[in-house]
Amino acid sequence: MTIAIPRHLVAGVAAIFSLYIIVLGVYSIAVPVEPLPVIAALTLYAVATTVSLFPRGPTRMPIWMAAFNLSVVVVISLVVTANLDPSPVSSNGYATWYVAGVGVLLAVTATRRRYSFAWGGAAFLVLQTVVWAGPAALVTLGVVGSVAWVAVAHLISTGMARATKDAHRFALADREATEWQALQEAHVHERQFRLGQTSSMALSMLRQIEQSGGDLTDVQRQECLHLEGAIRDEIRGRRLLNDAVRSEVMLARRRGSIVTLLDEGGLDDLPDAELERVHNALAAAIATTTADKIIARTVAQDSDVAVTVVGLHSTDDVNASALGDESGDDDEMDLWLEIPRSV
Repeated sequence: MTIAIPRHLVAGVAAIFSLYIIVLGVYSIAVPVEPLPVIAALTLYAVATTVSLFPRGPTRMPIWMAAFNLSVVVVISLVVTANLDPSPVSSNGYATWYVAGVGVLLAVTATRRRYSFAWGGAAFLVLQTVVWAGPAALVTLGVVGSVAWVAVAHLISTGMARATKDAHRFALADREATEWQALQEAHVHERQFRLGQTSSMALSMLRQIEQSGGDLTDVQRQECLHLEGAIRDEIRGRRLLNDAVRSEVMLARRRGSIVTLLDEGGLDDLPDAELERVHNALAAAIATTTADKIIARTVAQDSDVAVTVVGLHSTDDVNASALGDESGDDDEMDLWLEIPRSV
């Protein structure tokens, strides 16, 4: 589980610490030789931290802001040390507030993923301190601690970025797994439904075949062909079917018509009320036509028409296939119906 820390809370804590550093600088304002440049440095530091901690905008700091922070680090370090006596360093007390201030500002810069600017500022702080007061001042002034803050902020920032990326990847994988599971459950439900429909339609005829030992009458054989067509409708017709359509299709086949139902997905987004209206219109069309061939096909979802129904009278071979029949050029139109998607 990933625990998200509110950005404004982190900014608030850093702001309180920065304010404490400013208070230390004001408290020790009598130590510098010239207090006005130090006051200007405090003001510049306050502006930089306020801009950097503003709890809006992108998490990654804009490059202009990172460059501004680096410039502030250089300026306040030079301005403050120019008004302090480097020997002995310990006599300056809280007047060396800039070291902690630089550490905080660079840590914020690193936290907001501008690592090169943060480490550039840290390198300048180390070099400037060595030049101004000698290597021993790195420990005395707390420069080592400020550099350590930058390192910790860098590690935390990269760790949080990696954790965020991993959390996003895991969430995406979880969503894909959920969608896959839902799809599989839908397939299982569809198969079970189709098997149930097939069993209910064919059970009676299968019992007759068993009881007669396969010796069927011509009427029974014809009924088997009708049942085969009905089972094929369950596979190819899908949402074109309801009980009324199934009944009318069977009656049409029994009176000698060839019926083909093709659902190509055009009804998948249709509300139940509109779908029932389409079913009723299709059932009525099949019931009223005397065509030898009846073809009902769904239309693409972006069309105003939901289903087209075509009825043909054969002028030659009545038993020809309703689809792919090259001899169908001589068929006469008996029915042409477009059932609208909505009324």
